Amino acid sequence: MLNPWAGSFNAVLASTMKTGVYVSPRYLPFGDAALLVEFGDTISPEANCRVIDLNDTILRANINGVEELVPTYRSLLVRYDPLKTSYEQVVFRVRDLEKTLEASVNRKKGRKIVVPVVYGGEYGPDLGHIARVHGLTEEQVIRLHSGREYRVYMIGFVAGFPYLGMVADEIATPRLETPRLKVPAGSVGIAEKQTGIYPREAPGGWQIVGRTHLRLFDLRLEPPAFLTSGDTVKFRPMSEDEYKAESER
Repeated sequence: MLNPWAGSFNAVLASTMKTGVYVSPRYLPFGDAALLVEFGDTISPEANCRVIDLNDTILRANINGVEELVPTYRSLLVRYDPLKTSYEQVVFRVRDLEKTLEASVNRKKGRKIVVPVVYGGEYGPDLGHIARVHGLTEEQVIRLHSGREYRVYMIGFVAGFPYLGMVADEIATPRLETPRLKVPAGSVGIAEKQTGIYPREAPGGWQIVGRTHLRLFDLRLEPPAFLTSGDTVKFRPMSEDEYKAESER
């Protein structure tokens, strides 16, 4: 079963956060049973589109021995069973598939999703801190955060967590020095130039600015994740009363 949220995610992400998109992807061994295909060394929509295209193409090809795909901002990890195939065979098949992408003009378009958010107060405990750090009012932070569209670059960290980018420089803020042990489900946070949404309660160090009532991960659905790489998200400010009413439905 191909699982983009498996344990390899954090290791691959750490290797991908570094300036440019490669003319040709780089094929690198990753441990004893994985191939890492790198499309660049910077976060960019172009590199990420190529990652998603190759991920979807491999899924459709159903390559013998390939067990897991882990797409990130600028690379794709391909894990395989060495008892069923070899590194050389996987590289050959993936290179062959990757070449077909160059001629493809039918790139899959992601969905555009509006995510309502109640900002500040108990729902966004770090909104005031971000405002003070940048010499802004809370209302200005909200306008800047909700005033642009964000690309879903990848899903990870916890199942269904979307990494979105990029926030305006005026509100880009480092993670908390001490992560919280519990961040409520639906919390919307900022970490440097990224923004994201916690799909369930989890530990975390992102600066929390608000919360949405939307459920981002549900095992009863197929696929279980509400958002997927390539989607576009636009945040819409909502009142506390609206949030409570929607949460009770």
